[in-house]
Amino acid sequence: MKSVTVIGLGPMGQAMAGAYLGSGYEVTVWNRTPARADELVARGARRAESVEAALTANELVVLSLTDYDAMDAVLAQAPETALAGRTLANLTSDTPERARQAAAWLAERGAVQLTGGVQVPPPGIGTPDAMTYYSGPKDVIEAHRPALEVLTGIEYLGEDHGLAALYYQIGIDMFWTALTGYLHGQAVAEANGIPAEDFLPHAVKFMDLRYFLEFYAPRITAGNHEGDVDRISMGVASMEHVLRTTQASGVDGSLPAAVLKIFRQGVTAGHGQNSLTSLIGVLKRH
Repeated sequence: MKSVTVIGLGPMGQAMAGAYLGSGYEVTVWNRTPARADELVARGARRAESVEAALTANELVVLSLTDYDAMDAVLAQAPETALAGRTLANLTSDTPERARQAAAWLAERGAVQLTGGVQVPPPGIGTPDAMTYYSGPKDVIEAHRPALEVLTGIEYLGEDHGLAALYYQIGIDMFWTALTGYLHGQAVAEANGIPAEDFLPHAVKFMDLRYFLEFYAPRITAGNHEGDVDRISMGVASMEHVLRTTQASGVDGSLPAAVLKIFRQGVTAGHGQNSLTSLIGVLKRH
């Protein structure tokens, strides 16, 4: 029978274990707070009484933890011999360097790490368009492809264990920055009596950046930061208007002030008449 272990039963781990149960897998689960496994056990999952039991139950172990510090703390509860022969699909978020260090540490103990960065929230697990970045040994990815694809599609990036973590953190950088911008804008909207649902269609239009990304990416690659379409000096004026509107609305202005500071750094660096994309060089130097 197909089988897998899932360690870490937060919302993501719960969704993953549930997807495996729904696909006919024998699922062993472990969580620091045992009660989080109750619903999964009621659906047929097996509750491991220890980390060692969870690790040794199956060759494939899926980790869904807060960070690699949490992973270290969990794995420290089992003898290192329990890792031998295991493949750990480590879907825990952390830095590329931590991913490489963990992979090396596991390899010394006879285990293989597949670094993963899940690109969807928990409700997206098991849906057709869901994807996960993976890096690590390609042959191991292929050996476990059927089990991994129960959760999401596979976007394989290469052998370097840090690549999946790097791509994931870049994407999350963009995600949180953009979403925080939405929340800040909505705070200004609500301060002026505009409910979120009323502003929603306008927010969707403003947050659709595809045109700009597809326009800027080839220019960035080519090193073309010509200010023929936009200029940082224009951005400074625009963000000054945003900041004043924010302050007049009684909303915290630290977010637009931070953006304005970066724009002004671009001007100070001599890029005032260049495109917004020239800020990449400014950001890379800090």
